Amino acid sequence: MGGTTEPDTAAARGSWALVTGSTSGIGQATALRLAEDGYAIVVCGRDGDRAAETRRMIESAGGRAVDLVADFTDMAAVHRLVGEVRQALSGEPLDVLVNNAGGGGFAPTEETTEEMFDRAFNLNVKAPYLLTGAFAPAMADRGRGAIVNVGSLSTRMAASGTSAFQAAKAALSMLTKSWTAEYGPRGVRVNSVDPGFILTRVNEHMRDMFGNYLASLPAGRGGTPEEVAEAIRFLVSPRASYIQGAVLSVDGGKNSVVVM
Repeated sequence: MGGTTEPDTAAARGSWALVTGSTSGIGQATALRLAEDGYAIVVCGRDGDRAAETRRMIESAGGRAVDLVADFTDMAAVHRLVGEVRQALSGEPLDVLVNNAGGGGFAPTEETTEEMFDRAFNLNVKAPYLLTGAFAPAMADRGRGAIVNVGSLSTRMAASGTSAFQAAKAALSMLTKSWTAEYGPRGVRVNSVDPGFILTRVNEHMRDMFGNYLASLPAGRGGTPEEVAEAIRFLVSPRASYIQGAVLSVDGGKNSVVVM
């Protein structure tokens, strides 16, 4: 069982990690930390300039990366990405897939259009499904690999006005279990991380709006992308070698405590 004590950098050496939505926020923080552990990183997102910026950050720290552009609501773009990743890796192994790109579907049910619904499910379910189907079999053939799905606290508790998003994230959570059954026996560990309220560049302006809510959490504050990235980093690493099909909440205690 020597793999359980193998240093993360040794385990990662010569391997690639694909982190979707890695141009900012949780995805970028995850890409930077996996690069620190020795993975070469496939950076991808909708914004080519920000993808290139993340790649340069990795390279300036001595890491290796490529940057690709893909809109994960567009399945044609996801299929193109699969081919571009394979071409960029030139036969080197992709041992880590982090399905991080997500969002969409924030409206009351009666105001949610079919286009909005499809966008939420394409982004949060179909794109991860296609990417896992493309890359997990090769991981299984090698007998090693790790997939982490980035879900949401909302898979465990509902909120008004987010039904499409929550349904999509709940579906992704079930895929974690399904893929554990399918690929776990062949050496691929699949787990989920469920973030709570994480203060990113996108929602930093909401800190004051949700001040009372954040103060009510056991942690007393919102989380940071880096804190979620550390959870993903752990689940990818050999230190989590016996963890499969798990959901790790990174929510400041919200999932465990009822505020009275």
